[in-house]
Amino acid sequence: MPSVTHDDTPLLADLMPWSVAPLRPGRAWPSAPDAASLRARWEAFVKAEGPDREALFEPTRARTLHSAVGQLPGRPAGGTEKLARATGRCPEPERVLRAPFDEQWLIPDHRLIDAARPELWRVADEHQIFAVETSPAPGADGPLLLATSLPPLLRAGRIRPLYRRPGGTEPNLAPGLLEHLGARLGLPVAPIDVLAWILSVVRPGPDGPAVPLTGNPDVWTRGVELGRRVLWLMRRDGERPKLPGGRRPYVRAPLPKRPLTLHYDQGEEALCIGEGRISPVPSQAWEFEVSGVRVLEQWFAARTVEAPRGTLEAIRPPAWPQPWTSELLELITVLALLAELRPRQSVLDATSPLTAGSLRKAGVLPPPPSSRRPASVLDHQEEGPEGQFALL
Repeated sequence: MPSVTHDDTPLLADLMPWSVAPLRPGRAWPSAPDAASLRARWEAFVKAEGPDREALFEPTRARTLHSAVGQLPGRPAGGTEKLARATGRCPEPERVLRAPFDEQWLIPDHRLIDAARPELWRVADEHQIFAVETSPAPGADGPLLLATSLPPLLRAGRIRPLYRRPGGTEPNLAPGLLEHLGARLGLPVAPIDVLAWILSVVRPGPDGPAVPLTGNPDVWTRGVELGRRVLWLMRRDGERPKLPGGRRPYVRAPLPKRPLTLHYDQGEEALCIGEGRISPVPSQAWEFEVSGVRVLEQWFAARTVEAPRGTLEAIRPPAWPQPWTSELLELITVLALLAELRPRQSVLDATSPLTAGSLRKAGVLPPPPSSRRPASVLDHQEEGPEGQFALL
């Protein structure tokens, strides 16, 4: 890294000023690794009545069967009556990022989520990218930021959308930053380029994640290219990634119907799932951690840890679904490829640094207070409690 003190390195919180606290689900049953289980849980829920329905719901101070809440922004209208009277079909499950690198499904119903952060749902669309801060463990080298195109449901740090409005408009960047970088670098700079650079170089700092910036166009181009690769792997959209040299993980021994154990055979580079085996699994993929937790172990536990009997969460597939195996094979590949990029990230040198002081002199920092608040994006009605509409 360049000889710039942490105090003189721009903070992520200043470069991407608008952030939202993590969502607080309040109960586990409205999310699951498969959508069919969610539909079955909802059916069991609406069939129950009185105290049985209340027990299944798992009420909290924030949500009960009688809570009056509006429609989850951007989702189909309907389903705003109180849950004590709810009937009908399950709202269509939606893909979310439930844990680091763990894409699951959610019943997108505002009544089921203690703190849904409506301002995030208003800007969640096919153009949006969410940067999610993690909680780095001491001495760990896991990523400080995750990036996802899906609504993030992680119990992690602040969530920073790349765009403040739907349709990929008004980047969530310090006003003037794009123009200042473009002038210094002599290159066009797009919002996604800034996010890619951030993913390449973000470092821990005493006041939160810090982002060394460079005025060197060659270094910038190299960092953006690296960050775009990281971004593509984290978002996992488009063509499936592949390990170099044909080292593609395969199922070498069939997975049992209900695997309960997981361990790694380093000598064989094999992931042992019950009596099933997947190989080759590079050790970097097995050891990949986020916030001090192995990603593969957390992913497996989310699908196998037994839920208390009589709860909606206990409604699960009777056997290990084939799509989970395909997701696991892709996840192994993603983690291995991300681990291979770490050495290149660690030596990326932000030469000709743009310090926080220089950005202050240019008028880019500090960002105005308005940039730390959500934009006013509503030009339509949202359904409020009990189906009443209000223009917000």
